[in-house]
Amino acid sequence: MLIAVTAKSADPNSEVEPRFGRAPYFQIIDTESDEIKVVENSENVNAMQGAGIQAAESLANTNADVLLTGHCGPKAFHTLKTAGIRIVVGVDGAVKEAVERFKNNEYEYAASPDVESHW
Repeated sequence: MLIAVTAKSADPNSEVEPRFGRAPYFQIIDTESDEIKVVENSENVNAMQGAGIQAAESLANTNADVLLTGHCGPKAFHTLKTAGIRIVVGVDGAVKEAVERFKNNEYEYAASPDVESHW
């Protein structure tokens, strides 16, 4: 399974970035091999609009199965769900710890976005 986590940096010890669309990085962790692939999201960090949708489209290209993030707005949520990516919101702390909590079934998938657009 490929788990995408919004991250403040490319470092494996990074903290989870709370904002999905404006996260500087996505860390993609393969749960079978523990391999980590880092995807930059720099074009969306300072985007005037559409950051969530563009970030969701970029993430869909990674073949991630699940997204762990702090918050996800409605447009990004819809785009991710359409791409077949399950979403967990309310995630914080270190990326590594978040992945372990996910593996231990400590999270529930979100049924809807948890913030309004442009929060």
